[in-house]
Amino acid sequence: MFNDRLLRVLYFPHMSEKSSSVMEKCNVVVFSVKKTSTKSEIKNAVNSLFSVDVCNVRTLIVKGKVKKRGKNISKCSNWKKAYVTLASGHSIDFTTKIKKNVY
Repeated sequence: MFNDRLLRVLYFPHMSEKSSSVMEKCNVVVFSVKKTSTKSEIKNAVNSLFSVDVCNVRTLIVKGKVKKRGKNISKCSNWKKAYVTLASGHSIDFTTKIKKNVY
């Protein structure tokens, strides 16, 4: 598995009311991931990027909504979501700020 592929698998953590409650209760983190990624790629990406042990990965494809405005009909694109279960004692903290060098 190439490192550049692992860096492109995860897009961002999906923050919602449901994902934050699941994170607190079951030690599960929710990510928005690339549609073509597999469970093993997601597991390896989380292991290497955040240095945590992953027990289980569940994925689902969220269907895009249809929007109507008068005669115009448009559809948002589908996207993939991954529920990553972490081993007990491991956690990922997204509240700390990452300092970037801006030139």
